[in-house]
Amino acid sequence: MQTVNFPQTHDVFVKDYLTVAQEVAEAIAAEATQYDFEAGLPVEEVALLKDSGLLLLPVPREYGGAGASWPELYRVVQILAGASGSIGQIYANHIGLVNAAVPLGRPGQAEHAYQVTAQHNLLWANALNARDARLKIEAAGEGYRVNGVKSFGTGVAVGDINVIGAVDVAEQPVVFILPGDRPGFTYNYDWTNMGQRRTVSGSYYFHDLEVNAAEIVGPPADVTSALPALIFTIAQLGKTYTYLGIAEGALNAAKDYTLLQSRPWQGSGVEAASQDPYILQQYGELWAELQAAIALADKAATQVQWGWDKGTDLTLDDRGEVAISVAAAKIQAIKAGLRVTNEIFEVMGARATSSRYGFDRYWRDLRTFSLHDPRAYKSREVGNWFLNQEYPVPSQYS
Repeated sequence: MQTVNFPQTHDVFVKDYLTVAQEVAEAIAAEATQYDFEAGLPVEEVALLKDSGLLLLPVPREYGGAGASWPELYRVVQILAGASGSIGQIYANHIGLVNAAVPLGRPGQAEHAYQVTAQHNLLWANALNARDARLKIEAAGEGYRVNGVKSFGTGVAVGDINVIGAVDVAEQPVVFILPGDRPGFTYNYDWTNMGQRRTVSGSYYFHDLEVNAAEIVGPPADVTSALPALIFTIAQLGKTYTYLGIAEGALNAAKDYTLLQSRPWQGSGVEAASQDPYILQQYGELWAELQAAIALADKAATQVQWGWDKGTDLTLDDRGEVAISVAAAKIQAIKAGLRVTNEIFEVMGARATSSRYGFDRYWRDLRTFSLHDPRAYKSREVGNWFLNQEYPVPSQYS
């Protein structure tokens, strides 16, 4: 991977944060096709994120970070995902998890999370999938022990701090913080899915893993607020911007190929593919549809920031309004993204299907990640709100 000269202070405001993100993305993109072929651990990409200072963007300035807003953070997700859907997803998880203790934690947990992240430049990852209850946690002495299997854990194999979900003896969910170097859990190297191959999202085995009482997250100080449920919409929008970044990366890659490699069809009457009226029409439609999806997501990002700023004053109706905006953005991002990543081959031509270009990775990444939860249920939530003025029930998927 190419060398990039980043500020040694890790202060991304030495350079504009978008410039830094773009430099990281360009370095990742140069190796993305080969890395997709190899799969494996994203060690090099994580090192770039650390060297760039981007891991500190979500940390408030008073704790040594950049204090970026949610719209700014999501824009970085989009840029990184344009180079690699896997790294976009890992970064989207990171920005949400660094902040998770604000709505979910006990007093002092959020401050501690910010401090250790800034001091040690840490990457946060997770294995929280709520529908998997095979990981058990039970009291043991002054702490806890964890045993079982977690079927998915995105980035946990390279995470410095991991947020893990388990169930207790009463089958109630428990979330805890796990340092990446803690003995007692093993990555099974079984992530062989067709897309998002560098997320190392496979299963993990836990055996007598020790968890300290201080590492249990929550309960929050104000359980009457809707703020804890906002973290789920924050995560949902992170996924949405990952989809958008993948689609944007695909469209830009297709554009470059068309300008440099594509040949005009016989009988077109033009000298270059870039002059073919049908190719121009299709690019225009794809670009316009993607811009509409981005605009909808940007509106949702503004609403997420509004909800976040309300803090514990956030009501369930406030949270519901944000959730509907995020759901609508996610619907459109998936729809536009799948169209873009599929139809780019029609404007590039048959030779673009060669494996050496790796253009298929965009569709594989978006198709894989967009199945995280059914798009039809998102549409149902929006339709139920539009017709019946009923907001989605808060969950990890809404």
